Amino acid sequence: MNIAYYCPACHKSNRESLAAATTTLQCANCHQQIAIPEGAINGKCINRCLVCPSTDLYARKDFPQKLGVALVVLGFIGSSIAWAYYLVLWSFAILFGTALLDLVLYIVMGESLTCYRCGAQYRGCEDIEVHGGFDLETHEKHRQLAARLKPLAGQVENADIVK
Repeated sequence: MNIAYYCPACHKSNRESLAAATTTLQCANCHQQIAIPEGAINGKCINRCLVCPSTDLYARKDFPQKLGVALVVLGFIGSSIAWAYYLVLWSFAILFGTALLDLVLYIVMGESLTCYRCGAQYRGCEDIEVHGGFDLETHEKHRQLAARLKPLAGQVENADIVK
């Protein structure tokens, strides 16, 4: 099982392997240690985020979105070129071929857990379906919370500078 996350202190990307006995995460850049909450890891099952205090996680396909968008764009461009040369069958063949390739990749790719609050991604977990899929209402709740806390973080930093 592994985790990809942004360090809360230096905001740099990190990737670490996790075991059931792991008690802390350590940033490879600033060496800050993040204590893993008690009971957050149960065997190969993640119960809550290990980086932030959130318990809201969702399951998603572990598929690179840039690759998916590139596949759709290339299929559209190829189909448009075939259509421009009045090759109607080729145009539809390209569209259906890229759709079939996308479907095969969707079936083959595994799933990962993602935290709504900090975006940490957990791969190699079991019982992912317990957390459910993406929920826009929960995402919006965390987005609004981050938007409200952002100005407060600036006030705290300015207060530290004045003292």
